[in-house]
Amino acid sequence: MNKLTQLKLVLSIFLISFVIFSCKKKQPDSKNNHESSVISVAAAANLRDVLEEFKDAYVKENSGRKVEITYASSGLLVQQIINGAPFDLFLSADSSFPEKLKDTHKAFGNSSVYTYGRIALWSSNLDVSEGLKLVLNPKVKKIAIANPKLAPYGKNAVEALKKSGFYTMIEHKIVWAENINQAAQFASSGNADIAFVALSNVIGKEMTGKGKFYELSEQESSPIPQSGIILKGKKTTEAQLFFDFIKSEKAIKIWKKYGYKPVIKF
Repeated sequence: MNKLTQLKLVLSIFLISFVIFSCKKKQPDSKNNHESSVISVAAAANLRDVLEEFKDAYVKENSGRKVEITYASSGLLVQQIINGAPFDLFLSADSSFPEKLKDTHKAFGNSSVYTYGRIALWSSNLDVSEGLKLVLNPKVKKIAIANPKLAPYGKNAVEALKKSGFYTMIEHKIVWAENINQAAQFASSGNADIAFVALSNVIGKEMTGKGKFYELSEQESSPIPQSGIILKGKKTTEAQLFFDFIKSEKAIKIWKKYGYKPVIKF
């Protein structure tokens, strides 16, 4: 092999090595850029329909940003966060659970109310026009309610029943669910005759037209202030952007569409 051929071979090897090195160097940067654009949200089960619409609107308006949402009862999500689950934003079904995270130093800054929720009594086959009195009807053998220790909407339902004086009369009929989505499933599957759920559930796409509902009045059950809080991590700025988006004036129409009472007034 002459010197010219050897030189060409060395140059070829150098160029190939340079290209491979450059590609490997770019791959982690690309991955980091992708990961930095994704926020992880822990959200109360009652928010599933409305947050999916918010997520689509946010991503459409903010090209390159993504939102991943995990839904469960607020109490269960708090336990996961305390145990180290890597969420960036927590959207609770009440205002006490975010404060608990703040007390355990898992949160960044203060919590704030983003909407007010409403409770409804729902049945797939019974007439619910008589309202809360329906729980006393002999036809109602089982009543699905979300666990009040984990689900604020379940707690609110129990408080409404106690306020009406019906709770001790129907306590034996209660079937406890993990969250309000499961309570709705119990009633729709026949494992319960009626269920106390979020108003947003019964007017959402999965339950609309599949049963009848009675919206509890504010005298029977006060609107539930739902608060959120930014969690400690590397994406506090990105999480705040999404949190601000669902609290903005442009969000009012979407909140009202799903039966919520917006924080911002006209």
